[in-house]
Amino acid sequence: MNSPQPIKIAILAMGGEGGGVLADWIVDLGEHNGYIAQTTSVPGVAQRTGATIYYVELFPEAQARRDGGQPVLALMPLPGDVDVVLASELMEAGRAVQRGLVTQDRTTLVASTHRVYSIAEKTAMGDGRVDGDELIAHASKAAKRFVRFDMAQAAEQSGSVISAVLFGALAATGVLPFSRAQFEATIERGGVGVKPSLKAFGLGHAQADEAAAPPVAVQSAQPPPQPRDPEVAALLERARSAFPDPAQPLITEGIRRLIDYQDPAYAGLYLDRLARVHALPGDGSGALLRETARHLALWMSYEDTIRVADLKTRGTRFERVRGEVRLQPGQQLAINEFMHPRIEEICETLPVALGRWLARPHALHRLVARLTQQGRVVTTSSLRGYLLLWGLARLRGMRRATLRYQIENARIEQWLAQITQAAQHNPALAVEVAQCQRLVKGYSDTHARGLKNYQSLMAAVQRAGASLAPALLRELRDAALADEHGKQLQTLLVRHALV
Repeated sequence: MNSPQPIKIAILAMGGEGGGVLADWIVDLGEHNGYIAQTTSVPGVAQRTGATIYYVELFPEAQARRDGGQPVLALMPLPGDVDVVLASELMEAGRAVQRGLVTQDRTTLVASTHRVYSIAEKTAMGDGRVDGDELIAHASKAAKRFVRFDMAQAAEQSGSVISAVLFGALAATGVLPFSRAQFEATIERGGVGVKPSLKAFGLGHAQADEAAAPPVAVQSAQPPPQPRDPEVAALLERARSAFPDPAQPLITEGIRRLIDYQDPAYAGLYLDRLARVHALPGDGSGALLRETARHLALWMSYEDTIRVADLKTRGTRFERVRGEVRLQPGQQLAINEFMHPRIEEICETLPVALGRWLARPHALHRLVARLTQQGRVVTTSSLRGYLLLWGLARLRGMRRATLRYQIENARIEQWLAQITQAAQHNPALAVEVAQCQRLVKGYSDTHARGLKNYQSLMAAVQRAGASLAPALLRELRDAALADEHGKQLQTLLVRHALV
């Protein structure tokens, strides 16, 4: 005869989401309702390289008395031996599946569908984001039952944390032998933040009750923008009349981005360049125009020191940070920015002649390099720190006179010339050349590494000429995106005799 088994619950949560509080609630719930409980935690790495795993086991106290002793409870979850998994974010649900904690024969998985991107996703050379739909599909297949919805939104709506929403969703599943009233009494016994926690609990319980899988939201068509500024209106009218409909959304977004980055005249230069690409031979799909429109807008809005300062001093950013930390009346917020501009970036922010002079090796160059090599912390929430970056952001008007603008403008024109050359004999290859811009991103060391890989690819394109297959260039680009240091790319270039 099989001996009774404890209820086994694993919680995967990131720092600040109340994973420890949730584990304590479950322990308190069990101990006040006739169960022996034990909890342990296995810390993860800071931020999004890993989450803490909290593990709880519950065993009926009456059964233990009948058996004549205390149960032996485990200290950590084992693959294939977990009844309930609670995940505070979709990637954490995926990690639980990957670790084998979620099984189709016994595990109820409760997870939030929102995403907090991991460090690996954020630092990837290309789009390193894991597809959310794929995560949901794998988790649905792996679990006996999968309850999911956007719990971060419910927590924000209730003014609480996601652990209270998870607790409500757990109650709604009915997998634990406790009533809703017993769950709510547990929160009340905690005595801290009871009202918002109960509100979040209720939202979690209601949404978990509605459906295990939420309906897919259908986005309604957005009306075309109707700007009041005549220059902006003229740009949009030109885009609508000069380019095909399938490319309109990308081109409109490109115009918006470049006006925000610089001014309407700069967005006009964007349309001038796209007009040249639109006149090139294509394969009939419009892919070349669309891809160039996307990547040209990104390249023309390169992240220089002026752009970084502008983004860090916007009112919308301060509002977003205040919302994220849930700043309360009477509280003060301090925002510290770690700034480490290299001597190259300082030179490139200056007018062309002055920047080139400072970039040469002489006494002043060495002094500036020594003074800036350690970086510094700028408190943008202070008047001094804010004015420092605000003044730097106001240099936007002279951006076209800077050394960085001259350098980037020359690179963009070379890229467009390479697209033009490829389109003359192979439009599919031209599309792949356009997509190579994905390697040029970020600023400082990230930008330098990506640019080096991009230049290696363009050199290979020039060497191979018309004989280069689009599939091979795609393979080379994927290798460069997979390894920011370029080792995989160099290996492939040597293999295909392109160096």
